[in-house]
Amino acid sequence: MMRRSRHLAILIAAIACLAQPAHAQQILRDAETEAFMADMSGPLVKAAGMEPRNVQVLVINDPEINAFVAGGQYVWVHSGLIAQADNVNQLQGVVAHELGHIEGGHIIRSSEGIKAATSVSLLSLVLGAAAIAAGGAEAGLGIMGLGQQAAMSNFLAFSRAQESSADLAGARYLSAAGVSGRGSLEFFKKLQNQEYRLAIPQDNSYGRTHPLSGERINVLREVYTVDPSWQKPVDPALEGRFERIKAKLFGFASEPNQTLIKYPETDQTIPAHYARAYAWHKSAYPLKALNEADALLTALPHDPYFLELKGQILLESGRPRDAIAPLREAVRLTNQPLISVLLSHALIATEDEANFAEAEQVLRVAVARDRENPFAWYQLGVVYERRGDTPRAALATAERYAMMGENPMALRSADAAMQGLKPGTVDYLRAQDIAMVSRAAIEQKRKKR
Repeated sequence: MMRRSRHLAILIAAIACLAQPAHAQQILRDAETEAFMADMSGPLVKAAGMEPRNVQVLVINDPEINAFVAGGQYVWVHSGLIAQADNVNQLQGVVAHELGHIEGGHIIRSSEGIKAATSVSLLSLVLGAAAIAAGGAEAGLGIMGLGQQAAMSNFLAFSRAQESSADLAGARYLSAAGVSGRGSLEFFKKLQNQEYRLAIPQDNSYGRTHPLSGERINVLREVYTVDPSWQKPVDPALEGRFERIKAKLFGFASEPNQTLIKYPETDQTIPAHYARAYAWHKSAYPLKALNEADALLTALPHDPYFLELKGQILLESGRPRDAIAPLREAVRLTNQPLISVLLSHALIATEDEANFAEAEQVLRVAVARDRENPFAWYQLGVVYERRGDTPRAALATAERYAMMGENPMALRSADAAMQGLKPGTVDYLRAQDIAMVSRAAIEQKRKKR
């Protein structure tokens, strides 16, 4: 039986985030969360004149109320912000503001920067997560930083003009998307309460570079209250999905006893079952976790994410054969790469050679749609190694190390792959590319010393 400490030892890889350069943070990747974020932000992204497929809203496991933009068209939202948001409309207000920073080009350079990041843990404790290769020295701080105000503002000093510009741009996007600005104002009021609690004075460095929330509320109230969408209610379907995500995040990120206090067993709602499933699973009570998953499937038998949850619990409880059926169905319903990787893990974990062909097929489709997943490449390498295809096993290993920023290991594996691959083939050229990039990175690092 797997214990939580083992989950974390396998799952967690760090990203150095500019908002907290001294601390490693987890990027939480989860199929349901990413689908929700894309649907929630899609109308806002279009209203901002951007292509939705080029903009990603991702979650960082951090309790601070924070959001920021970095590395181009990535919006990073802290789990603490989602936990503190009362409804999806408040989250939409935050994302609209961050899109304003992207449109305005408010991404500044820093000598510290975001270092090449490899990733990541799946929100649902899936073994091996998708990597985000940030690889640049650009980052921007969003509006929501509350901790360590002086250090934050010195490190990332957005001007008042930039913040105000992003506020007004966000208001335009909300209006164009037909989304009420009520949630935006409500969230600014939350920040205002934090400012009172922290006793932030007007002459604080944060106050000089960021308009205080009271000022922003006064300006935006005049904009939002006359907008045709001001009285528009929150989309109930989107709100329901938000409550699920919020409970899922809480169950994952919080201590199990905290989850059971917030979502007691007397609470028979779907979010409560969701949160408790993670609490029991993290506490190594698989039967109780499965009971919660079964309660969810009783309510919605064909929900792919509830099927994913059940499969994950079964797999990580040492029952990979039993996990295959629900995971196959979840993949069939979504064709989601992150779930496909979990299915392939279950297939390989059976140690049944008859399942390896399916695992390879599932993995090849998964990496074709999402190449930035080191655990997928690891599993693909295992499959190739088991069937005696050493060159392609080495290529898969090279892909994984390249994604993790481990250039010496990537170069070594790519060179090994080229020794056995036919020159001129797609796989050979890919190994050659990895070798060239890794060698250049090693040389650049050597010159900097």
